[in-house]
Amino acid sequence: MCTLEKHGDVFILTLTGSSDLDEHRFSPPVIDSILAALSQARAQATPGSVLITTSHGKFFSNGFDLAWAQAAGSRTGARERLHHMIEIFKPIVAAMISLPMPTVAAVNGHAAAAGFVLVLSHDYALMRGDKGVLYMSEVDIGLTLPDYFAALFRAKIGSALVRRDILLRATKIKGEEAVKMGIVDSAHDSMEEVTEASLRLGKELASKKWSGEVYAEIRKSLYPELCGVLGLVEKAVIANSSL
Repeated sequence: MCTLEKHGDVFILTLTGSSDLDEHRFSPPVIDSILAALSQARAQATPGSVLITTSHGKFFSNGFDLAWAQAAGSRTGARERLHHMIEIFKPIVAAMISLPMPTVAAVNGHAAAAGFVLVLSHDYALMRGDKGVLYMSEVDIGLTLPDYFAALFRAKIGSALVRRDILLRATKIKGEEAVKMGIVDSAHDSMEEVTEASLRLGKELASKKWSGEVYAEIRKSLYPELCGVLGLVEKAVIANSSL
């Protein structure tokens, strides 16, 4: 599940679990919890708001809850459950791309598959250099990519060679490598350093007091293909009262 706390202008969305080994898998209840938190942040947004997403324990997120899908008891049932998770996770990516505030992923552990997708849905990503990897497991486990996954990777990772290694070689990428590849902004030596750096960045962005609506529309304009897949429509916004 997740929690949402507000400290001044900074919202902190935390993926929570029962132990440090909780993988923060995206089951339908977890997806619903995240969507509710994003909706709350959107409703409470003011100029200068920022969202930081983090997690408890060893994992940021290990992706969809495949055990829940397999518990359906049949191949057809498992596929239907997986398809359901793919469909209801799409609004999370849409909500992140249209959220009226800057967003920062504080990646303090492993982020795989849909967990990696959640990281890329943020404007900024900070990661541990000592532990944790980014990993797209689909080619290893025999699953194709949802259309919005592929569109997000094309939008956020400019190098075709990097995308090839992530998606067609299932390369597990550590923090310093991720910085060199242009996937994350910085790598840090511990969970505490990731948290501190994310908060510094969040407060710096909050101090700008930007219009969230303008910020969201500019973000959307950067990724037209992705927004088309997500069903997001751009609109013109003028927040300057002197114009």
